[in-house]
Amino acid sequence: MARLVSLNVGLPKDVPWQGRTVHTGIFKYPVEGRRMVRRLNVDGDGQGDLGGHGGENRAVLVYQRQSYEHWRRFLGRDDLEDGRFGENFTVDGLPDDEVHIGDRYRIGEAEFEVTQPRVTCFRVGMRLGEPRMPSLLVAHHRPGFYLRVITEGHVQAGDEIVRTRTGRHEVSVAAVDALLYLPHRDRDALRKALDIPALSPGWQGSFRDLLAAQEPSAPTGWRGFRPLRVTRVVPESTTVASLHLAAEDGSPLPRPEPGQYLTLRVPGAGDPAPVRSYSLSAAPSDREYRISVKRDGVVSSYLHTHLAAGAVVDVAAPRGDFVLTEDDRPVVLVSAGIGVTPVLAMLHALAANRTPREVWWLHTTRTAAEHAFAAEAHELLAGLPHGHEHIHYTAENGRLTRENLADLPVDGTVYLCGPDAFMTAVRESLVSLGFDPARVHSELFGGVSAINPGLTGVVRKTPHPPAGEAGPGPAVTFARSGLTAPWSDRYPSLLEFAEACDVPTRWSCRTGVCHTCVTPVLSGRVRYDPDPLEPPAADEALVCCAQPQDDVVLDL
Repeated sequence: MARLVSLNVGLPKDVPWQGRTVHTGIFKYPVEGRRMVRRLNVDGDGQGDLGGHGGENRAVLVYQRQSYEHWRRFLGRDDLEDGRFGENFTVDGLPDDEVHIGDRYRIGEAEFEVTQPRVTCFRVGMRLGEPRMPSLLVAHHRPGFYLRVITEGHVQAGDEIVRTRTGRHEVSVAAVDALLYLPHRDRDALRKALDIPALSPGWQGSFRDLLAAQEPSAPTGWRGFRPLRVTRVVPESTTVASLHLAAEDGSPLPRPEPGQYLTLRVPGAGDPAPVRSYSLSAAPSDREYRISVKRDGVVSSYLHTHLAAGAVVDVAAPRGDFVLTEDDRPVVLVSAGIGVTPVLAMLHALAANRTPREVWWLHTTRTAAEHAFAAEAHELLAGLPHGHEHIHYTAENGRLTRENLADLPVDGTVYLCGPDAFMTAVRESLVSLGFDPARVHSELFGGVSAINPGLTGVVRKTPHPPAGEAGPGPAVTFARSGLTAPWSDRYPSLLEFAEACDVPTRWSCRTGVCHTCVTPVLSGRVRYDPDPLEPPAADEALVCCAQPQDDVVLDL
């Protein structure tokens, strides 16, 4: 008979870690007597990062005494006391390879349902002082698991644990964990996991993505950089010009998805050749791309003043996941300034298909003189049966406000692009008006925002070479931030190197699944230490354990 041997709680607090401060609730300690378990957690307990932990599907975390014994032997540790792995329930029994997703258990007065394995988050490594721990939990098939509270009630150490229902398909916690994190996945196993109603939505979404990734598809681009010729340069406003690009031999180019961008390497604009990313504002034909560039820096000024028809630039294939998706909802395209470019490509696609969906176009810029693509967007919207257009000039009417957004359809899918402050303000306004946050898609123009859950007091800085003497290693280029710096062995991985350069990194526990920083490699090669459990694709790098072998360009 399984038994609850320790009931552990702890409220979130700020903890110093690697020169930063992390707000976390992973520090749990045993308590005496009964505690009420409610829909979201145990009385006296809390979670620091509610994006990856907590909520109805992750209300209670369970870990086993048998796994503690395993880690004591494996790690040679004698300081692993109950609660050290951040669990609420330390149990005797309920091994991960025997408990199924969807199993229900009665403990004391309460009843629970197993929803997912533990998220293999960096915090468990921080708590144990063992950075390998997230990887080890997966590799040793001992993640632990989360419970949903079916019936609230009191529990206490010593309560027996009785299974009241077996989950559909009897798929174990360890099997589901391996299905996500380890290679050689079976399609039938993925489908079976998706057919378990109790599996949390975040894991279901990840498994759907994995299934979709296994579908055969035509090649969508090329490896590394290739030369494309400028066929023409078209002024669009006082500050914006469009560059039309084609293959040197005039051959067809892979079709981009509406909203994607190109990464350019521009010899002549600096030494080393700077790398910048620009959204595709259109793909006029299957032999031509169009990017539109605002003149506001050294590289963009070079493109405006030095490139003419016949010039050649090095270009990486179209990429990016801020793309127009298919559904029946109204489409809301919101942009500011040069952020118009990816949503303009979406508008072109909607107009080409003469979509029957409602399309709302809301663009803001400083003045009419700086309003690029005004006539082009107006013409495209006029050809749609349900097109709506709203233009806002800040020099005349001030900044966009919540009231300016009030007429937009709250059941719509939003695509939002512009400066950081604009994006934050508009997103908050849309959500307050009733838009589903999951349907507000956004793309910062330039470097992406950081996702570093739990870190407090973080101030976003302009990317720069790391402090101290320059390293002797190969050149590392962060394409979206436009920074190139020589590699230094002072940093154990590209992730630490990026963070030393204040390049925004995106490692997080999103939708209940930990996504360490994986980034496309546009050119160059990397090596790993230690080897990842599942190596990324040939054109990607897992930067948390990667180091450059030669000059490398990352789309980070």
